[in-house]
Amino acid sequence: MSGIPPNDDGPVYVGLGANVGDPERTLAAAADELSRLPDVELRRRSSLYAAAPIGPAQPEFRNAVVSLVTRRSPAELLAALLSIERAHGRVRGERWGPRVLDLDILLWGDRVVDEPGLHVPHPEIHRRRFALEPLAELDPGARHPVLQKMVAELLAGVRDQAVKRVDSMLWRPR
Repeated sequence: MSGIPPNDDGPVYVGLGANVGDPERTLAAAADELSRLPDVELRRRSSLYAAAPIGPAQPEFRNAVVSLVTRRSPAELLAALLSIERAHGRVRGERWGPRVLDLDILLWGDRVVDEPGLHVPHPEIHRRRFALEPLAELDPGARHPVLQKMVAELLAGVRDQAVKRVDSMLWRPR
């Protein structure tokens, strides 16, 4: 996207998660695929985090957040995220169930989007330590445009989820 100005809405934060197959390899591949999308520039990657699952018994998740800028609309970006998920074998099934790949738009600057199948900020972000920890690493001062709280404040209010930073040969923050 070099030379193409981003929209004026601020950075877009996308959450990545996986707990089926080879999650670390899948997240690294998904981040690379995001960086190659036309009209998208991946700016930063958080560290990788291990998180206990919410919902049914299943393997531990790996999670991260990337920061990007884009000229795409929210619906166009969502379509690209869903395409990447499908390319990795994602089949939507059980709510909060195991996932080969999950890509969610968490925040889009100060933008609020409420369309069928697309809600930004992510409706559960303020309850999800596994999304807030890596997001706070990238931008603790990012503001939730509905709750009017900074990410660091939201993170301080979520205590009951086990999340820890992990090292990986396949995932490098930048």
